[in-house]
Amino acid sequence: MIGRWILPLLVFFIFSQPSPASGQETIPTVNGPIQIEHLGFTLTHEHIMSNFGKDQSETSLYNEDALFEQVVPYLKKLKSLGVSSIFDCTTAYFGRRVDLLQRISDSTGIQLITNTGFYGAANDRYVPPFAYEASAKKISKIWIAEFQKGIDGTDIKPGFIKLAFDDGPPSEIDTKLFVTGILTHLKTGLTLAVHTGDNLEAVNQQLQLLEEYKVSSSAWVWVHAHKVTDVDRLLKTAAQGAWISLDGANASNIEKFMDIIAQFKSQNLLHRILLSHDGNGFPRGGEIRQFETIPMELIPVLLTHGFTEKEIDQVMVQNPKNAFRIAIKKVD
Repeated sequence: MIGRWILPLLVFFIFSQPSPASGQETIPTVNGPIQIEHLGFTLTHEHIMSNFGKDQSETSLYNEDALFEQVVPYLKKLKSLGVSSIFDCTTAYFGRRVDLLQRISDSTGIQLITNTGFYGAANDRYVPPFAYEASAKKISKIWIAEFQKGIDGTDIKPGFIKLAFDDGPPSEIDTKLFVTGILTHLKTGLTLAVHTGDNLEAVNQQLQLLEEYKVSSSAWVWVHAHKVTDVDRLLKTAAQGAWISLDGANASNIEKFMDIIAQFKSQNLLHRILLSHDGNGFPRGGEIRQFETIPMELIPVLLTHGFTEKEIDQVMVQNPKNAFRIAIKKVD
């Protein structure tokens, strides 16, 4: 039996080095733009820290000493396992602090990509009050300005748009923010990563709005899609060009994830999957919600069940750079 640590080390040596550059396309990180080919092994949906659950007025406040003491060693561990880049999904108004992300990146060597957008789930408790009155176009100017000029007075720019829908019929505010995301994409080329889960009504509406604005579904990531029990629906949506994010990996669902990934492989759709954990390095100052299962456990299991190194590279290296490549994706 292969030892617990042998395959993770193999994963590190195979995937820790970035691919050779094949152009000058870049993506913003908290430490400036990098060639997108240098993203390397990437986790596309994690939270380096967040105060999710606290009042909106408190979400940007952290015990910085405790934060660094907990998060920096953990990210160094992830880097030792081969992780090169992480997309941080903590939005404005529920804990985004790009200045702290920059210091954490400096201390760990992990490339961190932050976001623009507002989080509309959790009964809209993290939507800023002005967004209810402002038009989608007016809000989009804020997000576009973050991409063009920087966030919160810094020169740090977002590498994607993060949005979210509640359960049930899409609300007016969630819908408006999604339209805002489309308008922002049409000016910036940023990909929309949208917390949607198993809300198929919201999925249908999002796809319909993309079609109305003549934006390709390849500009959209279905976040938390692993919650859907109908894998055929995931396969169908992926075949239409959308990105399917299985981002809740943990030790208890390795078999489930392996089964879903195998079904994507059987339909020649591995090139539409993104994998992550939805972990949190500092949840309201609490203990780490892990984001190490993929390199430590899932990939070793995949490799011992017939997946090739090339297929793992497709999912963990090629797919993130293709999903978040900055380009306006219009359809005729």
